[in-house]
Amino acid sequence: MSFQIAVLPGDGIGPEVVGEAVKVLEATGLDFTFHSALIGGTAYDATGHPLPPETLELCRNSDAVLLGAVGGPKWDKIEPAELRPEVGALLPLRSELNLYANLRPAKTISALIHASPLKEGRSMIDLMVVRELTGGIYFGRPSEVSPDGRSAVDTASYTWDEIERIARRAFQIARQRRANLISVDKANVLATSRLWRTVVTEVAKDFADVSMSFMLVDNCAMQLLRDPAQFDVILTENMFGDILSDEASMVTGSLGLLPSASLGDHKGEYVFGLYEPVHGSAPDIAGQGKANPLAAILSVAMMLRYSFDQAEVANRIEAAVDQALADRLRTADIFESETRLVSTKEMGDAVASRL
Repeated sequence: MSFQIAVLPGDGIGPEVVGEAVKVLEATGLDFTFHSALIGGTAYDATGHPLPPETLELCRNSDAVLLGAVGGPKWDKIEPAELRPEVGALLPLRSELNLYANLRPAKTISALIHASPLKEGRSMIDLMVVRELTGGIYFGRPSEVSPDGRSAVDTASYTWDEIERIARRAFQIARQRRANLISVDKANVLATSRLWRTVVTEVAKDFADVSMSFMLVDNCAMQLLRDPAQFDVILTENMFGDILSDEASMVTGSLGLLPSASLGDHKGEYVFGLYEPVHGSAPDIAGQGKANPLAAILSVAMMLRYSFDQAEVANRIEAAVDQALADRLRTADIFESETRLVSTKEMGDAVASRL
């Protein structure tokens, strides 16, 4: 049976890095069928909207989605703002596809450990931030500026069901890892966080094999800098997860190499998800063969692990990435003396050949 993949290359370096990720998927020996569609600024230029209906329909009819990157200065001043790529494509895509669970791993790579800001002697990092993606203050209503422009309001809102489904997903992931979960909130101040603790406590009863504790968000931010190796799975709400996942990513020293997944519910026998590199569209280097495809390649490894239950193949891809870096191959963003500078395509070839 063939896995049906919606491929959304997007803008800037998106098409280049997605092309290499597709190459690596084809090199696994598994059966994939790829269908491409427009999204982001290129979609706006072609159709007048950054998320055309046919793109959304393709995603709904696929088993998983591979996204490159969207946006760039060319489209930053489009009015209304709802037609800008980041606002008019990414947020509606997550909402329409019910992608409520965002997974952001932060893992140090041995060959690049010197790039981490951690002090010498610290342990390697291998943590996962599980962020609720479709609720909280980013989606609450009202969200508006007053008519006189002198005040504004945003609304943080969560329901029991929204918290329960993300908590269950996080506990399931923790069970597959080191069985340690820390739920992060601001329960000493926020009513939504107090509900969050109540629901997570209830869900934890079904996962007695997973060690669980709570941590306030300000303490978590501090602990990520003091001793990030203590974390396995961090479960948190939308805004806190947005901030903490970026902090955790920078602690590894390799932001441009980091993948992500946004998961929904089961779709038949598969878990539907959208997979994308964390980096942006980098239009200044688009088309020059300088882009680093490893984050996109590691994103498809996540696709195999979390959507298609192909953990062994995902492990092979991750090992091939590690080997290419251990062999001192570097794209321009991570190039240093005594390493070999390679292009986007050459790095993709190197990973595919090491599978």
